[in-house]
Amino acid sequence: MAQKNYLDLKKEVWETGICSGCGACVAVCPADALSFPKGEMVTSPVSSGYCKQATDSVACGACYAACPRTGPQGEETLGTYLELLSARSASEVPHAQSGGAVTAILAHALDAGLIDAVVTVSEDRFTLKPSSAIITRSEALISVAGSRYSWWVPLLAALKTAVVEKKYRRIAVVGVPCAVQALGKIHTSDNDLLVPYANAIRLVIGLFCTESFDYSSLINTQLRVRHNLEPFEIKKLDVKGKLSIEKTDGSTTSIPLAELESCIRKGCHSCTDFTALNADISAGSVGSPAGETTLLVRNATGKAFVDAAVRGEKLLVKEGADVPAVEKLAKAKIKKNKKH
Repeated sequence: MAQKNYLDLKKEVWETGICSGCGACVAVCPADALSFPKGEMVTSPVSSGYCKQATDSVACGACYAACPRTGPQGEETLGTYLELLSARSASEVPHAQSGGAVTAILAHALDAGLIDAVVTVSEDRFTLKPSSAIITRSEALISVAGSRYSWWVPLLAALKTAVVEKKYRRIAVVGVPCAVQALGKIHTSDNDLLVPYANAIRLVIGLFCTESFDYSSLINTQLRVRHNLEPFEIKKLDVKGKLSIEKTDGSTTSIPLAELESCIRKGCHSCTDFTALNADISAGSVGSPAGETTLLVRNATGKAFVDAAVRGEKLLVKEGADVPAVEKLAKAKIKKNKKH
C-alpha cells in the first residue's frame, strides 16, 4: 500500500477543517515545503507545491504519519497513570500560572543534565504574542514561566531547528494535547524519517486544554476593540469557566467563554483529549488548590523526572487531587466535540 503524502493530508485534514495547528508536519517535512502563513485565524499550513513523494516519487509520507488528526479521537478522561499528585515549585516562580511545578521539573532537569533543551511556548510580555521557543538554560525557562498555552502557535515546528539544526538529543517538549498526540504518533511510527525525532525526545509534558484561541481574534478583536484592553495592561490571563483577566494595576475582570466562541480555532472542535493522554506527565491547575499543579504521572519516564526534581529539592508534592473536577471538564470536552 502506497504511503500517503501531503496531498492526502490536505484533503483529509486541512480542507475538512480539523487541523490542530500543532506544527508537526512542518517540522518533519524533509523538503521544508510546509509552513504556516501569518494572519488571523490561520486554519492549516500551506505548501510550496513541492513534495518528494508526489513530485519525484520518492518515498516519504512523514507529514501524514506525524499528524494527530489522521486517526480517530479517543474518549478517555484521565487515561492511565502511575501517580496522581498536587505539586508546586519549592521556590517562587514569577508569572507561574498555578504552582510552577512544570517549570520546576524542567529547570531541575536542565541543571542536572537530564535534558539539553526544552521546546515550549514563550510569550512577549508586552503584546502577549506567543511563539515557539527552544530553551537551554533554567534561568531562561523560569523567565517565560506562566506563558499561556491557550493562544495558538504551531509549537512543534521548532522541533526541526532543535533536532536537525541544533542536534539536540535530549529534548523535553511541553505542549497541549494535540501536540502530545503528534509526538505519540512520531514515537510509534515505522516511518524512517520520523526516527531522528522520536530518538531525540526524552520527555513529553502535556497541559490540560479545553480549546485554543487564535491570537489575533482574541487580543485584537475581543480585548482591544470590544473591551478596550491593551495587552500590556494585562498581567495574567486564566481560563476556568471564563476568561479571568488580572491587570497590571491590580484590578480584575472577566469575559464569559460564550463571548469567545468566535476566537476558538476551528480544528479544536474535533479534539476530545483534555488531559494529554499520550504524555509522560500531564499537568494543569484543575483538581488542585490555588497555587498548586495537578500532575498525572503516566509512566516510568515521567516518574523519574518528578522524583529527581523532588530529590533535588526543586519540587514539593503530595498525593492526590480532585479527580471528579478533572473528569468533569474532560467529559464536557468529549461531549462538546465528539459530534465533530
